Amino acid sequence: MIPVTTRKTQLERRLAQLQARLAAIETELDSHDARDWEEMATEREGDEVLEGIGLSGQQEMRMIEAALHRIEAGEYGYCVKCGAEIGQERLDVVPFTPFCRACAV
Repeated sequence: MIPVTTRKTQLERRLAQLQARLAAIETELDSHDARDWEEMATEREGDEVLEGIGLSGQQEMRMIEAALHRIEAGEYGYCVKCGAEIGQERLDVVPFTPFCRACAV
């Protein structure tokens, strides 16, 4: 079983990566200097992709922050729905999951 302190470090590291990525996306979205309609259309398509990535990153950040709160509260590793222990294998794959396998369905 991986110690909670190790999980906390993993989650904090992932959170920092996401924050850096989202900052880079924001910079990219704010940096367009398109001169013609074709360039603007191409940039807009790219912006839509970046916005989608940004939204999924924000969602993952919220889940990580919630997991860090559960660690601080001593509730990490237990399903928030049924209270059962979340399997180690599941936490290895999705360390910020709030649900056991049965409740995640």
